[in-house]
Amino acid sequence: MGMVTFVDETTAGGRSEGWGLDMVEERLTLRELIRRRIFQEVAEYEAERPEVFHGLVRPEGAERALKGYALRTPRRIDPRKQTELALEAFERNGFLVLVGDRQILDLEEEMDLPFGVEVTFLKLVALVGG
Repeated sequence: MGMVTFVDETTAGGRSEGWGLDMVEERLTLRELIRRRIFQEVAEYEAERPEVFHGLVRPEGAERALKGYALRTPRRIDPRKQTELALEAFERNGFLVLVGDRQILDLEEEMDLPFGVEVTFLKLVALVGG
């Protein structure tokens, strides 16, 4: 079993603290890696129910908040819907994924996940006036 560390960054220079997820496999597709990440972050949210959801993508009906998304009314978040939103965001170039120092370009691409590898989700911020 290995550990993968997820880090979120923005092109504006923001960087989250990394958090780990245990993996049994040493190779996964990017699609499956995103799915596992989303299911884990939703499970952690549901267990703690903080005021702000700290996730890769904004749940439907949520508003941007400092370092996350605030739900107008507390409710359960559907991890399948969140996964769908994340996959769509990746395909629209809403974020890039780096495994170690290698960019993964395709959801079906299998990648090696050695113990302790850092997986960076670089959220692309639209330029003002661009």
